[in-house]
Amino acid sequence: MAPTIYLHWTATGYDWIRPGHYHSIIGGDGQVHRLHAYSVDLPAHTWQRNSNSVALSCACMGGRADPWSIPPTQAQVEALCAETAALCREWRWDVEDITIERVMTHAEAASNLDGRVMHDNYGPMIWGGSGERWDFLQLEPNGSPNGGEQLRTRIREHLGLNQSSVVSLHQPLQFGGVTTIQARHVDLAVQLDEQGRSWALVADLLEIYDISHRWDGDLRRILIGSLDVAPTYRADSVQASIGWPRFEMSLQSRDAPVILTGIVRPSQSGDRAWCRVVEFAEEFGISLTFQPLKLGERRGG
Repeated sequence: MAPTIYLHWTATGYDWIRPGHYHSIIGGDGQVHRLHAYSVDLPAHTWQRNSNSVALSCACMGGRADPWSIPPTQAQVEALCAETAALCREWRWDVEDITIERVMTHAEAASNLDGRVMHDNYGPMIWGGSGERWDFLQLEPNGSPNGGEQLRTRIREHLGLNQSSVVSLHQPLQFGGVTTIQARHVDLAVQLDEQGRSWALVADLLEIYDISHRWDGDLRRILIGSLDVAPTYRADSVQASIGWPRFEMSLQSRDAPVILTGIVRPSQSGDRAWCRVVEFAEEFGISLTFQPLKLGERRGG
């Protein structure tokens, strides 16, 4: 059976970003924070529906006593639809696959609108429910109560774009020539992007620091076997606007927390995964010095 994508809001303020509940949370500014790999189940996002599913959530609707005092922003809704479409594209879904059976809001799921009676109806009262959950019943105050179908329509529009069109929506980050820095007393080839940040091949960094890992090409992710890594869930993670296909690096554990997100660039030897050098060092507890940039040993903390 195909997995289901559930669309939520967190009932918090715009800056509530916490791992554990949702695979990704979208802040009020539209920034997507990947917290867990999309390939693992999380235990507590959609009642009785947590298996074989992915949960994406917008940090909003936490106003007291009026939830609509912190409504979903346009940036959040756009990012939610774009991220859902990107995931569907990775799963090789077509536009016609975007149905209520595969992509649904928590309001729709709570009321079993996909035809699967998984639990009692705790969804919106207009659908005969108790009113306990009504995520995206509407996209705006006093809006039409068909928020789920509105979101699916926008997701279909994103998914209908071919890959070249998707990339063209965002000018790909530009890179300069190759240079070298020292990493653990070894020469490491790096490239500077247009903003002056250093990027390196992930394979080179993992080899230099002898970090156990496994590349999953089908899901475009790197699984890290190390037990001494604690993801920081940084606010400046790589976004779709970078203009390159992305990969995720996550811990090889039950809930697969995401350590960092990088990009995939073509080369003569095939597609290669790249990440920001400083971000890699900070996530893996590697000592850093600047001017010139140099990576030392893994010390943690």
